[in-house]
Amino acid sequence: MNSVDKVNKLSKYHFISIFGNVFEKTKWIAEETYELKPFNDLEELFNKMLEVFEKSNKAKHLKILNTHPSLVIEKKLTHDSKKEQNDSNLNQCSDVEFEEFKKLNREYKEKFGFPFIIAVKGKNKKEILDEFKIRISNNADIEFNEAKKQIKKIAIFRLNEILKKN
Repeated sequence: MNSVDKVNKLSKYHFISIFGNVFEKTKWIAEETYELKPFNDLEELFNKMLEVFEKSNKAKHLKILNTHPSLVIEKKLTHDSKKEQNDSNLNQCSDVEFEEFKKLNREYKEKFGFPFIIAVKGKNKKEILDEFKIRISNNADIEFNEAKKQIKKIAIFRLNEILKKN
C-alpha cells in the first residue's frame, strides 16, 4: 500500500481489513478514518488515524488499552502482537523471566486497571523488563498518558509495516 491513490480507492471493507488492527482489536478507528477519505498523502492517513484515537474520550482510551495483551503470558495474540513479541524474543523467556513477567503483569494490572503497554519493536527482553520495572512505579495519570503514547508508537510501526508490504 505504497501510494495514497491505492488507499483512497479501497472499499470500506478492504480498508478496514487492512487497517483494522493498527490499534489493537479496535476496528472502529479504521472505520472512522475511512470516512475521512480522500487523503492527500500517506502522512495525512497516519495523522487522521492518530487524531481519531486522540479525540476519543478517556473511557474509549481505557477500552483500547485493555485490548492489548499482557506481555509474554497472553496465549491468544493477534498476528501483529505475536510477531512484535516474537521479534523481541519475548517468546523465548527463561522460567525466571517468565515468572517475573507474570508477577509484573499481575501487579501492574491491579495498580492501573489495564495491561502494561510498550512498543516492543527494536527492543530486547531486558530493555522491556527494565522499562516495566520503572513504569510500574509511576502514578496513574503518568502511566495512563505513557500507555497512550506507546499505543501511538505501536500504531505508527504497524502503519509503516502495512504500507511497506502492500
